[in-house]
Amino acid sequence: MSTQPNNPLHGITLEKIINDLVAHYGWEYMGYNIKIKCFTDNPSVKSSLTFLRKTPWARAKVEAMYVQMLKKQKVR
Repeated sequence: MSTQPNNPLHGITLEKIINDLVAHYGWEYMGYNIKIKCFTDNPSVKSSLTFLRKTPWARAKVEAMYVQMLKKQKVR
């Protein structure tokens, strides 16, 4: 198995990404920035996981938001 030292998403589950983003930003902010129904209408981790696993473009946006959050936390 190869290592990926420069990949901040290596070894992190989608569920952890969602939970960390919700804890940091909240559902409302996430729904405002990424316009998907699972963030705006009755949001839950389960519905988000189901949608994001089936929708690559949305997952890419969520992962990009997570990487941005990590970069901002490193700066502080």
